[in-house]
Formats: sequence, C-alpha cells, structure tokens
Amino acid sequence: MEYTHLGRSGLTVSRLCLGTMNFGDETTESDSHAIMDSAHDHGMNYFDTANSYGGSLGPGATEKIIGNWFTQGGQRRERTVLATKVYGDMSDWPNDARLSALNIRKALDASLTRLKTDYIDVYQFHHVDRATPWDEIWQAMETAVAQGKVIYAGSSNFAGWHIATAQAEARRRNFGGLISEQSVYNLLARTIELEVIPAALDHGIGIVPWSPLAGGLLGGVLGKQRDGKRRLTDGVVRRLAKHRDAIEQYENLATELGHEPGEIGLAWLLHQPAVTAPIIGPRTASQLDAAVRALGVTLDADVLGRLDDIFPGHKPAPEDYAW
Repeated sequence: MEYTHLGRSGLTVSRLCLGTMNFGDETTESDSHAIMDSAHDHGMNYFDTANSYGGSLGPGATEKIIGNWFTQGGQRRERTVLATKVYGDMSDWPNDARLSALNIRKALDASLTRLKTDYIDVYQFHHVDRATPWDEIWQAMETAVAQGKVIYAGSSNFAGWHIATAQAEARRRNFGGLISEQSVYNLLARTIELEVIPAALDHGIGIVPWSPLAGGLLGGVLGKQRDGKRRLTDGVVRRLAKHRDAIEQYENLATELGHEPGEIGLAWLLHQPAVTAPIIGPRTASQLDAAVRALGVTLDADVLGRLDDIFPGHKPAPEDYAW
C-alpha cells in the first residue's frame, strides 16, 4: 500500500479510501466486516462513511455496521482513519439536518454512539449549507475539537469559492479549517479542474474523489456486457449511449496496456494534482482486490495525453474559457 498526507495535514492515509455506502443495503453486515478486514490486510487505513448512509435500512445503518466491526477489537479502530459526514436528513423533524450548530452537536454525538468510538478523525460537511453562516459552523466545530470528539474537518461537494470562503472564515477565527474535499471526479466528470482543484492546491486541501469509475462506466462496462457479466440498467444504458465512442477507445487502450479498464481509471486519478485517495466502494472482497491493483499501474506522459484526447478535461479557470 502507498501512503500520503491528507492535504496539508500531518495525517497519513492510504492512497485508496474505502467507501462504505454499500454496507447494509447492497452488502450484508458480515460481508461488510470481511471487506473491512481485507482492507486492513491490504494496508488500507482510510475509511469513509456518512451518518445518512444505510439505504433501505435507514439512515445510520452503515455507521452501526462499522461500529460493530470496531467492537471486535484487534486494534480495528486504532488502525483506521475514520471519516464520516454530517448534513443529510436523519428524520423529518426540524433541526435533524444541515449544518446548524445544534444539528452538528446532535449528529456528532449520534454518530459517535453508532460508530462505538469516542472520536472522529475527519468530520466532513456532506454539502454546502447556504442558510447557516460560517461563524456558526466553525464555532460548533471548534467546540467539538476542544472536546476531543473531532480531530480534523473536511468538506464534500463544495465549489471552489465555498472552499475559499470557508478557509478565510476559519483563518479569521484562528482555526485550522478544512483539510479535505470530496468531489465527484473521474475521466468523464472533470468539472472540478476548473476551480475546485486550484482552490484545493492553494489552500493545501486534499481531493478525495467519489465515483472514480463513473458508476461503473469506466470499469469495463462494454467488455462485461459482451461477456454477459453485467446487465445494464436503463440509466446506465442512457449514459453509455452518450459516451459510447469514448468508452470504446478507453477500453481498447486498457487492453493495449494490459490492464483492466478500472485499473486505468483509478490510476489516472492517482496521477492528478491534489488527489489524495479515490474512494472505492466495493460490494465484495474481490472488487476490493481489483481496485488495489491500480496502485501498481504507472501511466507515462504519452498515455496520460491519450486519455486526455479521449476524455477532454479543463484548464484552471479563467484560462479555460478566457485568455
């Protein structure tokens, strides 16, 4: 396993982050525990979840599964850099969502109970709350840090200017602010190259891409369809029709290089500036093993250029659309 610092912090994390959104809904609790054990066996120490994850089992179910795994001992909690999130609706009652100081306090304590731990390594804002001022948000986080319940703060789905504002307000309070930002980022979705990545580089924030394989479109979807290994949903069929030519070129390039398409997609992200660790969300242990193989893939300048030709990206703004 390879490791790096998360943004400008001294926190050391694996270059792949284990995403847990499937735990409980798509993956049973016992299989989820096996995947987390396998992740540790691979040397992966960075796990991501959210208080709202749980799917049909309801919000909080995924955190409970992780908490039950921690109670098995074997230094499972101590060896894990644990990231969870606050923002999503936990009920239909007022103040059970978003980033008010009240909800941050309640949601944090509830997550700690479900996760069966007394601290969160990286507590992340799952989305921008335009109705709550940063003074209120940072005051709540300062309290959580002072209580020892949170060590670092992170964001998710922020625009570049949200990051800049958050950091300016934190600096004004002599608070550390954000160390990470989770954004959708893959060869098919490169919008964050305009402003989010430049903001992250300027403020020392680590980018943690979610949906690194575009919901499976970059994981060899055409080959799997031909081999009868994957049945496509209507949504995937529509998205595939839009990008079919590019995906055909991409899968042919992967074959030429002797790697699976998913390995190429993850390796490409690991070559991008500011990227700390793509979030992989395996439903099975074998999918985890396949993702780890991407760490052994090195892409030279020629291959990176060919991928840019297939999936054009962005220059930083404003040069992308102005002189």
